[in-house]
Order: sequence, then C-alpha cells, then structure tokens
Amino acid sequence: MLMELERECLQIYQRKVDEAANSKAKLHQSVAAIEAEVASLMAALGVLNINSPIKLDKGSKSLKEKLAAVTPLVEELRIQKEERMKQFSDIKAQIEKISGEISGYSDHLNKAMISSLTLEEQDLTLRKLNEYQTHLRTLQKEKSDRLNKVLGYVNEVHALCGVLGVDFSQTVCEVHPSLHRTDQEQSTNISDSTLEGLEHMIQKLKTERKARFQKLKDVVASLFELWNLMDTPHEERTKFGKVTYVVRSSEANITEPGILSTETIEQVSAEVESLSKLKASRMKELVMKRRSELEDLCRLTHIQPDTSTSAEKSTALIDSGLVDPSELLGNIEMQINKIKDEAQSRKDIMDRIDRWLSACEEENWLEEYNLDENRYSAGRGGHVNLKRAERARVTINKIPGMVDNLIKKTLVWENDMQNSFLYDGVRLVNILEDYKLTRKQQEEEKKRYRDQKKRQDLLLTQRESIYGSKPSPRRSSSFRKPNGFNISNGNGSVPPTPRRSSAGTTTPDLLLTPRSYSGHHRQNGYFKEFRRLTSTPLNYVAMQKEDTVSTTYTSIYSSEPDSPLQG
Repeated sequence: MLMELERECLQIYQRKVDEAANSKAKLHQSVAAIEAEVASLMAALGVLNINSPIKLDKGSKSLKEKLAAVTPLVEELRIQKEERMKQFSDIKAQIEKISGEISGYSDHLNKAMISSLTLEEQDLTLRKLNEYQTHLRTLQKEKSDRLNKVLGYVNEVHALCGVLGVDFSQTVCEVHPSLHRTDQEQSTNISDSTLEGLEHMIQKLKTERKARFQKLKDVVASLFELWNLMDTPHEERTKFGKVTYVVRSSEANITEPGILSTETIEQVSAEVESLSKLKASRMKELVMKRRSELEDLCRLTHIQPDTSTSAEKSTALIDSGLVDPSELLGNIEMQINKIKDEAQSRKDIMDRIDRWLSACEEENWLEEYNLDENRYSAGRGGHVNLKRAERARVTINKIPGMVDNLIKKTLVWENDMQNSFLYDGVRLVNILEDYKLTRKQQEEEKKRYRDQKKRQDLLLTQRESIYGSKPSPRRSSSFRKPNGFNISNGNGSVPPTPRRSSAGTTTPDLLLTPRSYSGHHRQNGYFKEFRRLTSTPLNYVAMQKEDTVSTTYTSIYSSEPDSPLQG
C-alpha cells in the first residue's frame, strides 16, 4: 500500500515537475518569441534607439516579469507598425493612381512597381517612406506637367477649329472623350496615347489650315484682280472685307474665327465665278480699256506701243472670234509690265531729256526776247524778264555739255540693254547728233553774218571817206517783227514758250530730226514765216543789238538745216 502511494506520489511529482518544466519552457519560448518580435518590429520600423528590457535585466527578474516588462514595448511597436503601414498604403494608392493616369490605366505598365511595393512591405523605415514620398512628388509633378501640356494642346485645337469652322467637341472626342467632358467626375486623360493623339490632331488641323489658307489666298487674289478689272465699287467690296486681309497676312497670323471655313471659301469662290462670267461679257470693253492705259503709258514714257494689240486690231480679233479675249488681255498686261520695266531703266535719261528741253525752251524764249525793241523799257515786269534773260544765258551755255552727256548716257544704256534708245520711235542718239549738227551750222551762219556785217561797215566807211556821208533809206525791219508773229504781250515781257506736254502726246519740234522735218514742219507757221524772212536783207542794227547781249543768233529750230539764210 505504501509502495503504491509512494509510486503515485512520484507520478504526481513527476507530472508537476514536467508541468513546471513545460511552463518554464513555454515562458522561455514566449520571451524568446517576444524578443524576436521586438527585434523584427525594430528592424522593420528602423528603430535603433530602443533597448529591450529583457536584455537589460537578464538575471534579476523572473521570466514572467521579463515578459510583463516587454509586452508594453511590443504593443507600442505594433501600433507604430500599423500607422507606418497605413502611411505606406496611402502613398502606394496615390502612386498607383497617378501611374495609372499617366500610363492610361494599362494593367501591365506598372506591374513591376506594384510588385516592388508588395515585396518591400517589411521595410517600413522612414528612409523607405521618404523614397515613396519623393517618388510620389515626382509623379505629381509629371501629372501636372502633362495636364498643362494637354490643356495647351486642347486650347490650340480649339483655336484651329475656330479658324477652320470645325466642331471642336467632335474633334477632341476623337482623341479621348474626357477632353471635352460634361461631368466633373471624369478626369482629363493625360496618358501618352492622349498626348500623341492631340499632337497628331494638331498637325492634321495645321495641314488643313495651310491648304485652306493657300486656297483662300488664291481665290482672294483672283477676286482682287477681277475687282480691279471690273472697277467694282467700294460698297460691293466691303462685303468681303474680312477676307481681303488674307493676301497680306501670313498663315500663323490668321486668327479670325471662321475665316478659313468651307462656307467662307465657297462664298468667295462663288463671287469669283460670278465676276468671271460678267468679265467674259465685258472682256472687249476691258481689252479696250487696258489698251488705252497702255497707250497713255507709252505717251508718258515716249515709247512706241506694240501695234499687234492696237484698238482696231483687237476689236477685229475679238469680233471674229479668232483670239480668246482673256489671252489678248493677258498679252496687253504683259506689254504694260514690259513698258513699266523699260520706263524704269530709262528714267535717268528721260530726266536729262527734260532738262535739255527746258534749256531749249529758255533759248527760244531768249531769242524772242532779244527781238523785242522794248525789252529795256521801264515797263511793268521788265526787271523780271531781265533777270530771267540772265539765267537763260547761263542755262544756254550748258546745252552743249548737256547734249554730250546725254549722248554718252544713251550709248551706255544701249550697250547694257543691247537695244536702241527710241524716243517716240526715233533713235535718240540720231536726234542728238542732228541737233549738234544743226546747232553747229547755225553758229557758222551767225559767224558768217557777223563777218558780212564787218565788211559792209568797212565798205560804208570807205565810201564816206571818198564821197562823204549820205543818208540811206532804212532797211526793212521785218526781221524784228515778222508779219503775224506777235513777240510781245503789250508790256514788254514775253511769255515763255510752252514746254512739252507732260502727257507726252506729241513730239515737240525741238526734237525733230532733219529726216522728220519734211513731214512735220510744213504745217508749222513759224517755220514758213522764217523761210520767208530768209529772202529779205538782214537788219544789221538788230544784229548789233543782239551781239551786245551776248546770245546766240537764232535757235536751231528757226530754220531748216538744208536751207541756210542767204548772205
């Protein structure tokens, strides 16, 4: 019985010992587990400045006391971990959202980054949190930049659609519906595909704008040409005032809404078509008008017009239907442009011709002035004419130099242009050479008259010394005042000879060559009167007065070079 009790007691004791050992082992396991958890939490959170209470009191405290001491630390670390994981979760959610917006919500674009976030959940340190925050800020900046870029593209598309008259909503919806959203919940898509779509759409609209701009520019140019040809009144032109500035603007400066719309181009094209039909019915009138402008221009520039498009020939060609009026009009336009170009190259020589003609007119005036017996009278305007006579003498002395320089300039022009310089159909060099020859002949005639006067005076002196002085009848003074040739206006002043017409309608007598005299001067009363005077004796008194004024005896235009005065 005692043995049995002892055995039972031993069994109970053994069981108690085993239970105590198991309890101690469990306590050791709990302490070890909690120490491991503390270490894990500290490592995950990156906490390095917290010491475990278990390690601080290794022998002084029981396992239960150690376990009770470390439990609050574990709870605190667990709370910190949960808060840190929440922060990571929020940042990850924002990163995933922005990344999805940038990538266009594609499932495969962000798998690497999302998996890295999952794999690195154990790293909850502040360093890692800062990395995520930096990455988030980078994505937020990229999102902002993309959003601004998208808005800039959308505004450019809106402006282009306005100029082209295209529906903006439909255009941007072709790229992505969110670009013209009606609800505020749908955010603007900023993916690469949207940006590429907007860039492609802008390029497409710019190409269309360029094509329409060139088309409208061509149509407006035709419209201007028709307006000018048809003399369209200003009131009718104002209807198309908003498109007329297109021809003077560059493509990039076109911002008027609807200016390049198909409706606008069709309206202008319809007007051009209408004017073209009207132009066809009035083409004959237009041809005559442009031919008249050509002839006026030729008269101004003293250039002979092309006779192939004369009014008579043009009328006959149009009436016969042998020539298209538009082709004939284009030919006349080419002739006008050619005359304008040639007139520009002739400008310097024409200016010199004007100065030469002006000097010749002064010479003519001085000739008439010297024949006036009352030129030295104290009448009204006498001093004005005296001053003008002095200026005229200075100008006349420059005429030979003017002519020589004009010949040189003309020859240089002919050499450069490989063409003769014609003045109203006559070569200018020939006119000037004839002028020099005629002037030389007149100078020789004047010298011969003076020599004859000296011989006459010597003969009279000899007669007076032999027979004594005897009155002689006064010779005819008709040279001073020929019949029908009024040289005075009644007050002693002589009006200047009219200069050549500014319109150049007739060639002045001053430019007539000896070859052209026969067909022109017979109708000129001045030349006929002077030929009559050549058969009468010279008035040597007038010759003497003329010599005292130191001027040329007579103008080269007062007699024919082939009929000199008789001595």
